[in-house]
Amino acid sequence: MSERIGVYICHCGTNIAGIVDVADVSKWAGEKLADQGVVISRDYKFMCSSLGQELIQKDIKEQKLTRVVVAACSPHLHEKTFRNACKGADLNPYLCELVSIREQDSWVHTDKVAATAKAKAIVSGGVARVIHHEALEPLRVPIHPATLVVGGGIAGIQAALEIADAGFRVYLVEREPSIGGHMAQFDKTFPTLDCSACILTPKMVDVGNHPNITLLTWSEVQKVDGYVGNFAVTIKKKPRYIKTEDCTGCGICWEKCPKKVIDNVFEAGMGNRKAVYVPFPQAVPKYPVIDDVNCTYYLKGTCKACEKFCPTNAIDFNQKAEEITVEVGNIILATGYDLFDARRIPQYGYGKLANVFTNLEFERICNAAGPTGGNIVLRDGKTTPKTVGIVHCVGSRDKNYNAYCSAICCMQSLKFAHLVRERTGAEVYNFYIDIRTPSKGYEEFYQRLLEEGTRFVRGKVAEVTSVARVPEEEGKLIIQVEDTLIGKQRRIPVDMVILSSGMQARHDSKDIAKLFGISCSADDWYIERHPKLDPVATMTDGIYIAGCAQGPKDIPASVVQGAAAAARVLGKIQQKEIALEPVRATINQDQCSGCRICNNLCPFNAILFHEDKMVSEVNPALCQGCGTCVAGCPAGAISGTGFSNEQILSQIDGLLLLNITQVAVPVDR
Repeated sequence: MSERIGVYICHCGTNIAGIVDVADVSKWAGEKLADQGVVISRDYKFMCSSLGQELIQKDIKEQKLTRVVVAACSPHLHEKTFRNACKGADLNPYLCELVSIREQDSWVHTDKVAATAKAKAIVSGGVARVIHHEALEPLRVPIHPATLVVGGGIAGIQAALEIADAGFRVYLVEREPSIGGHMAQFDKTFPTLDCSACILTPKMVDVGNHPNITLLTWSEVQKVDGYVGNFAVTIKKKPRYIKTEDCTGCGICWEKCPKKVIDNVFEAGMGNRKAVYVPFPQAVPKYPVIDDVNCTYYLKGTCKACEKFCPTNAIDFNQKAEEITVEVGNIILATGYDLFDARRIPQYGYGKLANVFTNLEFERICNAAGPTGGNIVLRDGKTTPKTVGIVHCVGSRDKNYNAYCSAICCMQSLKFAHLVRERTGAEVYNFYIDIRTPSKGYEEFYQRLLEEGTRFVRGKVAEVTSVARVPEEEGKLIIQVEDTLIGKQRRIPVDMVILSSGMQARHDSKDIAKLFGISCSADDWYIERHPKLDPVATMTDGIYIAGCAQGPKDIPASVVQGAAAAARVLGKIQQKEIALEPVRATINQDQCSGCRICNNLCPFNAILFHEDKMVSEVNPALCQGCGTCVAGCPAGAISGTGFSNEQILSQIDGLLLLNITQVAVPVDR
């Protein structure tokens, strides 16, 4: 039986119709492609609207259509829309083909005649291809109700609590000894100047005490097997050398420990800790960790002061790393960010000039629980600065380092200026490129700083130096900057410089992405499924991202994204099973030579190799239908559902209009 095909051309307002003669394309398809099975061809203002979809459904029923071709925007946006429209009219949704005449035609051309001709070719290709479509059914996979959250910062904490409060098991994995992330290091939060610890600690305690949350700190994910709904995750629990079942968190061990080391993690190098320690007083869990790199016992075999004084005999120097495997249905990655290393910009003097501080170092100085007890002083630990310069956008908005805006630098710098003036009365200069205060209450906070008398200098800082040119600069740090508002170079002497270093993706983000089968952007942030419409999902089903792992953002945005990721997971859990796209690769085992090329090519680790049979097999639940293996198989043993050779070659013929006219090629005699 010949197919009965309906062709529908969308105007998309003026997005398509402004360049492409839509009516002409529709008329041409109805006439020239009739012998290909086209029985009706229409154009409509907005095919994706409810009226546009009803038009398709009506024609399917009245014209007894067996195939549908829609020429509109990208399949990435509306393929699901038109498939559902076909399904509503009892036509298998996979017998619908959506071709793009917006992104691939009207948006990239200015010549109307050429764009219209190209649209005709694209429609012709879609018609030639849809003839070979097959009716498919989605794959249904059960969903395990447990969830893995990787990262114990504020985004991971929020996601874990949302899911656990709904009554489902959560495994929260954090590589540090305590949850809390960067937020636990901060003193105040902008723009309300709330105490960071005061608003974070209750949530940390809730996580530690929640009956539905299994907290795995000082742990890292080693391996991820399985697919959406059925992941098996191997987690390595690093040895604390503390028997947590016996430890009461009394603190005697770190009080008696004689070994002090610089704390380069939580205190950002501004303070010391013991060889046995908890990162900060409010740490969750309360159990300490023995630093086996610096502990005297592991270095010399002596000391054991912590063991001698521990009242519950909770010290275990022979404790080993342990691996556990958990089964989960979904995974949320909230692995956070790294701070830009200000040493990469040598002209700013960080690491060479004593009183140049990073933003994280200044946070610890300001913090009442920090190394200076909240007193803002210079490196000597005594001198209060009288003039302070704050440099915005260090490592951000700079094509030499990171071209993107880090989202938090402006507001963070304004917060620092307020704290300096409040606690020291010092004169404060803010050196900025542009002030960006886009969220609720942010602009008001900026106006408050202006009223407080903070000085703002618009211009990118060229250099921070200690080389004086005039007597007034002796013993000072001099900030060399072009003030673009007055059009002059300025040298401003200050006692302290604070560098507002931007955010950058974690140093191991590519390794983590590979482990979980997702992708990274050019800047190494995890890539979302869609930047606007689906910012928490990834292209791998069942893997979600939240917080600064996805890109720079402030605390409220991280909390929102953590909750959003949790909502997506809860939606999947409550469905109890999920329908997966049936566009998958399959391997003809009779043709497979066992070369294993496809195993190494698959970005989703979806291809298994059977040693006994010496053939490969695709796990359809893991496969995302990308086609990498199909193209790479030297034996041609792999085919992609929905992308068969017949479909692709027919579409190429259609694009070249070979299905309409056969061009005679002269032969030399």
